[in-house]
Amino acid sequence: MSALTNAVLSFIIPGLGQAINGDRQKGIIMFAIVIFLNIFIYFFINNQFGHFISIIYSAYAAYDAYRTY
Repeated sequence: MSALTNAVLSFIIPGLGQAINGDRQKGIIMFAIVIFLNIFIYFFINNQFGHFISIIYSAYAAYDAYRTY
């Protein structure tokens, strides 16, 4: 796979690109963070700002997967 493919996969499911790159522990941690972040956003910050935070985290995960390819 290419770095761009891993970045796109990691944007859709944060941590997937890191796992494909070979850093499974980091991928699992990033996936767990996004699960807890989305639960927190759903219950406490259910507005545009909360969704913006989720998108920013997904973008960071994509950037990290691209950078560590």
